[in-house]
Amino acid sequence: MKVRTGLRFFSKLSAESGFTSTIACLVNEVLYSKKHFQYRLKGKSAKHPLWYRAGTSDLEVFTNVFCDKAYSYLERMQNVSFVIDCGANVGYFSALCLSMFPNCTVVALEPDKENFNILMRNLAPYGRRVNAIKAGVWSHRTTLTISEKPYRDGREWSKQVREGGPDEVCNVVGIDISTVMKEFAKNHISVLKMDIEGAETVVFSGNYEKWIQEVDVIMIELHDDSDFGRGSDAFFNAIKGKEFLVTHQGELTIARSLRYGSRAKAGE
Repeated sequence: MKVRTGLRFFSKLSAESGFTSTIACLVNEVLYSKKHFQYRLKGKSAKHPLWYRAGTSDLEVFTNVFCDKAYSYLERMQNVSFVIDCGANVGYFSALCLSMFPNCTVVALEPDKENFNILMRNLAPYGRRVNAIKAGVWSHRTTLTISEKPYRDGREWSKQVREGGPDEVCNVVGIDISTVMKEFAKNHISVLKMDIEGAETVVFSGNYEKWIQEVDVIMIELHDDSDFGRGSDAFFNAIKGKEFLVTHQGELTIARSLRYGSRAKAGE
């Protein structure tokens, strides 16, 4: 089973990044997995090369975004102008959007320091089209801290945040979607991508009415097994009665506003 899984992984990565590059990745994983050294990887779907850390979840995220085409729904979209990437990890989804839509701008939000450092390196070539913010997404402005309790496999792609207590030192900004829109002078969002390890329960439990109907497409991974509660319940309650058409693609839930067609035609 492990051999078959490894061969499938090799085949997928080779198709996106080339045989030589994939061999180098596998060698790095074997020799340097415990050191988390950084290496560059070129994908066909990204305009610029991307960095990953050996021995982390980065290659799996790369495979999910670029090889498995987890966000292929983007191919149906046009006139994408403003993207908010919540839980941006190391920036692969942001890089995909920036590559696919040359006129779009992206705000990438990631709370974990180590992930954010790689994100900055990956998105730097896109210049002023991207704004990277070390922050967690919440229902309101607050201060957060990285949770010390491991979630799921406890790896780099599953970092959680929580509100800090009165005696804690909290070094992560908690920001809400309305504030992001205001700070960047945007009145609507083309794509809101959200993969925040259960904190979507908080985001969609309050203070969402001002912005939710200004989103063309929401792409969200819902988590029902976290200490926050059932993310799916909070999300579907929030969009109830708000003219969203919901579909599913793998682990992704996609909610498209029925207003999107008219916006796209108008070129907004």
